[in-house]
Amino acid sequence: MTLVKGMAVDNGPRWRHKTADASGGADIAMDALTRMRAYVAVVDNEGFSAAARAQGRSKALLSKYVRELEDDLGVLLLNRTTRQFSLTEAGHAYYKRVVDVLRDFDALHDEIRDQKAGLSGAIRLSAPRAMEAAGMGQSLVDFAVANPDIKLEMSLEDRFVDLVEEGFDLAIRITQLQDSGLIARRLSPFRLVLCATPAVIARYGAPDEPAALAGLPFVVDSNARRRNAIVYRDAKGGTATVPIDGRIVVNSPLAARMAALADIGFVVSPDFTVHDDLSAGRLVEVLPGLLGNDAGIYAVYPHRRYLPARVRALVDHLAEWFRDNCPPRPEAKQVDPS
Repeated sequence: MTLVKGMAVDNGPRWRHKTADASGGADIAMDALTRMRAYVAVVDNEGFSAAARAQGRSKALLSKYVRELEDDLGVLLLNRTTRQFSLTEAGHAYYKRVVDVLRDFDALHDEIRDQKAGLSGAIRLSAPRAMEAAGMGQSLVDFAVANPDIKLEMSLEDRFVDLVEEGFDLAIRITQLQDSGLIARRLSPFRLVLCATPAVIARYGAPDEPAALAGLPFVVDSNARRRNAIVYRDAKGGTATVPIDGRIVVNSPLAARMAALADIGFVVSPDFTVHDDLSAGRLVEVLPGLLGNDAGIYAVYPHRRYLPARVRALVDHLAEWFRDNCPPRPEAKQVDPS
């Protein structure tokens, strides 16, 4: 303990070396956040020079912030040389936790600000191209019109983005959802359909059991979790597989549909992608009900304590839109392609 102007002060970490008046407390908190952000920037950019360029600050200033952070913690976070640096064991542990702390802080700040000022700010959304077939584009247009202060950035691509690493607020996933570190809300159910054109069925025959699928030509969607096999429910309620193969492999349900319509082979597709083709007879479903009905369209977002109000509003909007515009479709009856 030391005495500062008549007040006993604990000689603890540097960030506590000030009197606890309101303005001083705010300054201390901001200093701590600044140092945390500097450390995360250095790690994310793999060096002080790159972090300085990304942050628009000097390398010396970032080095000062990180050194002060290490002094506050009483541990070394980075091993530095003139050419490179590496994280210490404590540095790895601290980085893992501080990223979540800063994300929660920013999300809480956004949530309170949104409550006061209304919905505003930017939303980065990832969605598969097939969502256009479900009409989701119109739902986003409707949301943008209703919320003019929100900037909506939508990335349409047929891959599973890393929401945290790539900075997305929200993603739409068409899947049988597996356990993950993400929060998910089911927007709509859908079922997978096994189908082909009448010409393909006439050429190769309509399979009457799952085993008959082996050896048939397929258009393979590489987005499937088992791209070279069809997973189905057997008579006992368990899961079974049958191997499939095809000379065309695509990473989009829309491209798979186009190939199937060109008489290239059988295809497994979400029902909303081929619904109109089935209704018009351009495609015919085979072995209806084989693939089950437990898939869904999900909105997923990072596991965070405070979800920004604008993102929550978009998720609510999408759930309402899918409920009103994409009701579950009944399973199709087997159709004789002849």
